[in-house]
Amino acid sequence: MKQIVGMLVMAAFAASAADLPVRQVVLYKHGVGYFERFGQLGPGEAARLDFKASEMNDVLKSLTVEDKGGKISGLRYDSSEPLAQKLADFPFQLGGAQPLSAVLDQLKGARVELRFGSGNVAGAIVGARLVPGDEKRAEHDQITLLLDGGDLSTFDLSAAAGLRFPDPALQAQFKDYLAALNGARSKEKRSVYIDSSDAKAREIAAGYMVPMPVWKSSYRLIFPETGQPTLEGWAIVDNTTGEDWTNVRLSLVSGRPVSFVSRLYEPRYLTRQTAELPEEQAMAPVVHDAQVESSDKQEALVAGGRQFKTTAPMAAPPPAFKADMQYMNRRGAASSIAATAAGREAGDLFEYRIAAPVTVRKSESAMLPFIQQAVDARKLLIYSDASAAHPMNAAEIANSTGKTLDGGPVTIYDGGVYGGEGLFETFKSGDKRLISYAVDLGTRITTAFDSKADTVRELRAQRGILTTRTAAIETRTYTIHNVDKKAKTLVIEHPARPEYTLLERKPAEKTARAYRFEVKLAPGATEKFPVTEERVYDQTVTIASLTPDVLLTHIRNKTLSDAVRRQLEQIAALKQQIAAADQQIRQSEARISEIARDQDRIRQNIASLSRVSGQQQQVQTYANQLAGQEAELAKLRDTADAQRKQKTALEGDLANRIASVEF
Repeated sequence: MKQIVGMLVMAAFAASAADLPVRQVVLYKHGVGYFERFGQLGPGEAARLDFKASEMNDVLKSLTVEDKGGKISGLRYDSSEPLAQKLADFPFQLGGAQPLSAVLDQLKGARVELRFGSGNVAGAIVGARLVPGDEKRAEHDQITLLLDGGDLSTFDLSAAAGLRFPDPALQAQFKDYLAALNGARSKEKRSVYIDSSDAKAREIAAGYMVPMPVWKSSYRLIFPETGQPTLEGWAIVDNTTGEDWTNVRLSLVSGRPVSFVSRLYEPRYLTRQTAELPEEQAMAPVVHDAQVESSDKQEALVAGGRQFKTTAPMAAPPPAFKADMQYMNRRGAASSIAATAAGREAGDLFEYRIAAPVTVRKSESAMLPFIQQAVDARKLLIYSDASAAHPMNAAEIANSTGKTLDGGPVTIYDGGVYGGEGLFETFKSGDKRLISYAVDLGTRITTAFDSKADTVRELRAQRGILTTRTAAIETRTYTIHNVDKKAKTLVIEHPARPEYTLLERKPAEKTARAYRFEVKLAPGATEKFPVTEERVYDQTVTIASLTPDVLLTHIRNKTLSDAVRRQLEQIAALKQQIAAADQQIRQSEARISEIARDQDRIRQNIASLSRVSGQQQQVQTYANQLAGQEAELAKLRDTADAQRKQKTALEGDLANRIASVEF
């Protein structure tokens, strides 16, 4: 076992001599980094690149190799086959804390040589077991061998000075088994080997993407007593690769290209289908369904499947860098001190190239200045929270640097003192951002809300449908009191609500969610700033459902023409006539019901008096009343019928007029 370990150590040492040092690092904002290694290999050497196991998927997806003056014959890398899968092919298994007898018992029939002080013993293994201990002796291993002479003998393994397998194949299996166990202990390290068939020295460059911490931006915005403000940007990078970056060319890319993980490193095992010829299958009994109805048509159900190939879009790696020193020097061209990092557009991304080579030790982080430049910036106040009593001190930065400013925190220094902290998102050259960093206690703001009654702007009628367009006007008044004895500029962020339109005022600018108004505040002054909006909406109703009072409201609208007003007046008049006719019908029906109830009462009285002697006169009086009521009922029924006919005619006239109304 010691020989095997020694050989592995020597092989690892030999391979390390052909490592390619890191020369270029490009860090992105989406969790990956691009690395380029460059070096010279001697004749017959194979380059080795070491990675973490978690990095191998990205390495296999993005690795590019350039060999100047030679030919690459292939790439090899450590397999990630599961240990259990590797060990399953061996004729034995070594368990945890397993006694020697348990191992040998798995090798029944194999020849073994035992070395004792009195001599050597050789034979085929019949079996081995662990003998439990007792009061006289501790537990011990025994092995039973079939000796060359044909005898079966049992030996105490603890008394043997050595054990050897004469079969070279079995010895090799033990070595491979132990090597697999030893390799499994190094779970993180994986190596990629670059082989070449060339027999002379040559230069090799390799580029790849691996997961990396996101680089971070931190800014300082400095307002001097006089002169133009300065923006200073620092990049924070973390070296978590387990390898020193020594004099590397470092680039920082702002942007988030698409990137994902494809499982390319782990071996994939597929379960294959079992296929048999039909004649090899036994016949099974068939159960036929009972008949439900007869039909001449027959339907066949065919079960089938389709296979779909899906190819996921691969995230494009950055262009491979040419592996020659002239190109490396060109990428690291010196720049002025004021511009500590050269910037350039890289498609939709933006790249900062640190001018001087950078050294970052493993497990360390570094802060690198990537911008130090005068910018167009001004101080102002911003009020965006209607529930707050004070606005915020803010800075408006116009990106006049010619570079993309990556998002991050910014610390403001005003006149040499700390002013506060803010945050801004990534923005391109020529764009601008507002950064609030402190509460301005010298300015107080209150808001008052007012609304006006809805005003009908337009009426439309078609096919008996009346559409009313109405405008609701709302005003929010900001009352601003500047306590300080200095002039200020206030930016009010007024919410931009859907379906509302500004009246009168025009904002200085508009965001996705708010209007921005600039208000100049004089020293110690109070300013009222009203913002008026209107919301126009439509309401649709049927003209037939409108009451005469509602129609009268629309008739009074001054925007209507005389012809439209006359149409609505005629409809309102008809509705009033129908309402009056309906009232008359209800009155007639009420009188008829009243007489009918009185007649029922009189008839009951007549029936009672007829059974009493001497009440003939009263009975006659009731009979006369019934006769008079019958005449009145006949007249009332005629009147009610005439009223119903009149109402029906009016309703027909109204329906025709409503159908003909259009404006």
